[in-house]
Amino acid sequence: MTDTTIMQIALQTMLVALKLSAPILATSLVIGFVISLFQSMTQIQEFTLSFVPKVIGVGIALLICGNWMLHTLMDFTVDLFESLPGLLS
Repeated sequence: MTDTTIMQIALQTMLVALKLSAPILATSLVIGFVISLFQSMTQIQEFTLSFVPKVIGVGIALLICGNWMLHTLMDFTVDLFESLPGLLS
């Protein structure tokens, strides 16, 4: 196993992690921005106001994207396990 192989595996791992976290992070970011705008326009400074919408939004994002996320992670894992014999020799 060479150092370039390890770097390729690490790069693939980071890309898969980025793909899997993107829907949840984007949903949370958009909801947080909207709640922040609402709070600044109405002068309501309640810290717990953004928590419930974010939890609901992240839950909906997981329901919508969960199947794709699971298949992406399974494909990456299967590809990694299938390439192990070639990496160790």
